[in-house]
Parts: sequence; C-alpha cells; structure tokens
Amino acid sequence: MTDPQILLAVRLRQAIVSCFGDAFAETDPLVRPAQNTRFGDCQANVAMSLAKQLGRKPRDVADQVVQALDIRDLCERPTVAGPGFINVRFDDAYLSDLAREIAADPRLGVAAVMSPKTVVIDYSSPNVAKEMHVGHLRSTIIGDALARTLEFLGHRVIRQNHIGDWGTQFGMLIERLLEAGGEEESSVADLNAFYREAKGKFDADPAFAERARGRVVKLQGGDAETGRLWKRLVTQSQTHFREAYDRLGVTLRDTDICGESVYNPKLEPVLQALGDRDLTRLSDGATCVFVPGFEGREGEPVPLIVRKSDGGFGYAATDLAAIRYRVQELGADRIAYVVDARQKDHFEQIFWTATQAGWLDEDHTAEHVRFGTMQGEDNRPFRTREGDTVKLIDLLNEAEQRAAAVIESKNPDMPPEQRADVARMVGIGSVKYGDLSTDRVKDYVFSWDRMLAMDGNTAPYLQYAYARNRSIFRKAGVDPADLVPGSLSIEHDAERALVLAVAGLGRVAVSVGDRLEPHHLCAWLYDLATAYSRFFEQCPVLRAETQESRDSRLVLCDLVARCLERGLGLLGINVPQQM
Repeated sequence: MTDPQILLAVRLRQAIVSCFGDAFAETDPLVRPAQNTRFGDCQANVAMSLAKQLGRKPRDVADQVVQALDIRDLCERPTVAGPGFINVRFDDAYLSDLAREIAADPRLGVAAVMSPKTVVIDYSSPNVAKEMHVGHLRSTIIGDALARTLEFLGHRVIRQNHIGDWGTQFGMLIERLLEAGGEEESSVADLNAFYREAKGKFDADPAFAERARGRVVKLQGGDAETGRLWKRLVTQSQTHFREAYDRLGVTLRDTDICGESVYNPKLEPVLQALGDRDLTRLSDGATCVFVPGFEGREGEPVPLIVRKSDGGFGYAATDLAAIRYRVQELGADRIAYVVDARQKDHFEQIFWTATQAGWLDEDHTAEHVRFGTMQGEDNRPFRTREGDTVKLIDLLNEAEQRAAAVIESKNPDMPPEQRADVARMVGIGSVKYGDLSTDRVKDYVFSWDRMLAMDGNTAPYLQYAYARNRSIFRKAGVDPADLVPGSLSIEHDAERALVLAVAGLGRVAVSVGDRLEPHHLCAWLYDLATAYSRFFEQCPVLRAETQESRDSRLVLCDLVARCLERGLGLLGINVPQQM
C-alpha cells in the first residue's frame, strides 16, 4: 500500500530518466498536494527546475515528461497548467481500492521498516533530590513521542533516562542527612527545601563544605553508610519521577533509568581509551581533549575537560562513557539525545571525541535532538507569578482543572467521574500537543487559552473530531468492529480528500522517524481532522441517500477515527469517546 503521493513521485522520476537520461535519476519531482483541487489532487513542479538545467521552456519540459509518464493505473492522463505545473487527479476507483486496503490493515497502511535499527533515546534526565519542573517537560514528551514512533516503525528502541544521581551535590546532601541522624524521612517536595538548606550550609560553613567534599570521595570509594544514604535519596526521587511520568502518560519506567552513577566504574577505562588514541593532554593539571574549532574570545582553544585537576570526573567523561556503553554493550546503531539547544557545543565536542575514539562512525551515529525554551506570554522563561520555577505536577494539575472547566461549559450533563477522565485526557493532551506541534528547535510561548482552544491546531480540536466521529456509531447503534472494509467506495470530492489525507500516515511517520521532528505528525493530524470536518459537513452519513453510501461512509469514518487515535497515540495523547 504505497502512498499515492510517493507512488506518483516514483513514476515521475522514471519518466524524467526516460526523457533526459540517468544523470537526472536523483531529481526530486517536487510532488505536493494541489493548492486548488479544481486542478487535481497533486501537483508536480519539477519542470521549472529541469528547464533551467536543460535550457528549455518549462512548459515544453512538462509536456515531454507527461508524454512519458505511465500512471494509467492511478488516473487519466495528467494535465499541464500555467508555466509547466503537472497536475494529477487520481481515479475514484484507485482511491476506493486504496482506502479499502488501508481500512483492512491493522497498521493502517504503514509498513514496518525493512532494516530495523537499534535506537537509543536519551531523554527526560531529571536530577535526584529535586522535584521535576517545567524545564524537564520538553525533553520528556519529545523523547517519548520519538520513542513511540520509532517503535511503531519497527525499530528496537532502548530508552535511557540519564538522571543526575552523582556528583558533588550528594556530598552536601548526605552530610546534612548524617547531621539529622541519617533517619530523616522526607517527601521529594521536602527534599527541594532540604536541598536549599544543605546548599546554604555548604556555602556558609567552610567546615561543613570540607566534610561534604570528603563525603563525595567516600561515596565514589564505595563507603557502605554513605552509599546507603545516597540510595535513599535516589529511591525517594524515583517515586516522584514515577508519579510524574504516570500523570504525563509517558513510557519511561524505572528499568529505563541509567544515571550518571552507572558510569562511575567505566570512567577510568574511557580515560585510558582516549589516551591510547592520543586524544588527551594535560592543561593546568586537568586531562583534556581539544576539539578543533572551539575557541574562546581571545582565540585560545577551549578544552573538553575529561578529568579535573583534583582527580574528579565531570560530565564530559560520563557522556563519553555513555556513548561507549550504548554502542558496545547495548548495540546502538543510532543514539538520539533529546536535550535543550543550549548544550549544542557540548554535544558537538562529545560526538567529535567519540568519533575520534572509534566509538561512532557511519554505522553508529549520534545526534543532538535539540529544542528551544518554553516561554511565558511575556516572552520570558516560563515561571510562576512570584518568579519561581513551575513544578511539573502543579502544571499538570492546572491543566486538568482548566480542561474540566472547558468540558463542563460544553457538556454540563456529563457525569462527574467521566468528566474527570476526559479532563485528564484533554488537559494533559493539550500540554503535550502544544509543545509537540511546534518546530522543536524554536522557542515557543506557553498559552493556556491557545492550547485548550476547541478550534485550530490543538489537542482538543483533534480529540473532539475523534469523539464526534464515535458519536455517529452510538447514534447508529453500529459496532465499528462489525464494519466490512470492502463496502467502502469513493464518490464525493470530500471523500477523496479524506482518503488522500489518511494515506499520508506512513509518509509522515517515516519522516518523523528520520528527522526526529514530531511537529510534522501534528500537522498531518490537523490536516486529517480538517478534511474530516469538511467531509462531515458535505457528506451525510446516517442520512446518506442510499444504504451503500451509508455503509461506505461509516467505514470511512471508522478509518479516520483509527488514524486519529493512532497518530495521537504516537504522540502519547489519549482520545476520549465523548466530550
């Protein structure tokens, strides 16, 4: 089941080679949905670019390509318009066959990849002993959407939650616990205050600071009592992470946690391996890698510090150990780091070093899936009115509360328990979709009003499209499982547009898997919901003129609902049966 847009592009490329030779075999036919459906379903603009290379008129080039184009199984002969636009309108019979095939396929026409890869995705990565806040939101939901999509495509996905559970801060936290008798029980919310208290004492009390530094040495050296207290801090934090992930509906589990502490015994071997490749040198007592192109303001080389002058290891050593572990032990073909854009230089240095060390190559790649910042409506970093960092749980609570108010205003007769379930789906879905629908590399403005709007490119609009679709079956007293895909037949232009939209799921899923940009899936979902809205207005379903049309349109409605549910599911967003 090939997407007609892709199939048309393949046939056009064959025609171009037939006309102008193998030198043009890689030419992009530039197939796009038609801007005006009066001219057809798809438009190819390749004649303009070819004309420049061939020194000919675009219209003449287009005419020659059309003469060589064999798509009789898809449509009647294409037409050429304007300066050389090639317009194609697919046959109703072809679209009917395509729609029936997709409707009968549990995967909705999306084939699994022929050569699956092992993909490691590093995302979320909160810090132990601190409550998760909005700064962790983008990494968590972008990474989860990518993991879901890559798995759907057939890749083996390994999630890695690289939590901050090691380092100097644990010295002061453990030392403070010991001062409290080592038996102080705290919730994670208490640990936020506990962390500030320990940090304040670390800054103000030199003796305490010295003991804290010594405590780090004991921790790294395997001291049993220090390790026990460290484990308590980690376990408490994991309980909070689990609550946040469950509320968000992300697929990270405790077994996906692979924090900085895991790599502690691997750091010395990494340092040795870098030395064996002659990649390190001493600078002011620290062991460093100097990556070409990284210079300070005065033109001096900027080091990537692997081991500090005091003998401790920093983030660079841990990140290099992680790459080595993921390639050599997890078998990663591809590693994706979902980390904000401010870490761009760091990852460029890490990836260069790992490549020189032989851990990364053409068959084992790493990429920084960077993203911008979440801003308030004042275009400043998103914070509370008091200027504090917004806790993630507080944000999710507010999302559900606001969604509940919207749903109550739209459907006041909905039972309270059902309204709470729908509010959870809509509220959490709105937060996730508001983020994912934005090009991830850009900053975006967090706006409750826009995210919870029932129209436009929002989660509630898509969820309502699904719920309205399902209401048709309740009114008809029809179970979608009893539908017969073979009864589907395309007759109306709105039906044609809907089938063409449905057929794009495979294309967009592959694009998201390749480019790691989930906003393309959001755009497809919005286009599908918009096409369904036009169909709903123009094509009566339960009051169709004939029983055949009624049965056909019920199958088409169910197909759209399944596509909406699948697409939103790849983003980690649930769909309500009623709103």
